Amino acid sequence: MRNILALAALSLSLAVPAVAQEKSVQIGNQSGFTIVNFFASTLGAADWQEDVLGGQSVGSGQAATVTFADTGECTYSFRAVFDDGDEAIQDVDVCSVTTVTYN
Repeated sequence: MRNILALAALSLSLAVPAVAQEKSVQIGNQSGFTIVNFFASTLGAADWQEDVLGGQSVGSGQAATVTFADTGECTYSFRAVFDDGDEAIQDVDVCSVTTVTYN
């Protein structure tokens, strides 16, 4: 009986798909300026999507965490817009990087 229960538990665990893992990246700001908008789009996307800060800002010396659903994509283009009008654009592998700091 014990073997039947073990086999049943094993077959049940094999039938359940793996739970998708979210990916989070901490956005650090050491630039001396405030980040007023932050966009993250999958590499090659036609537009920047929505501002992931949602109307918030990230002051110099502060950080914010951006969370990505696990879509199978790892490389995103990040666009930080600062209060002086400057922008920083870079490609980031969110599967291997957990922190991006703007200086």
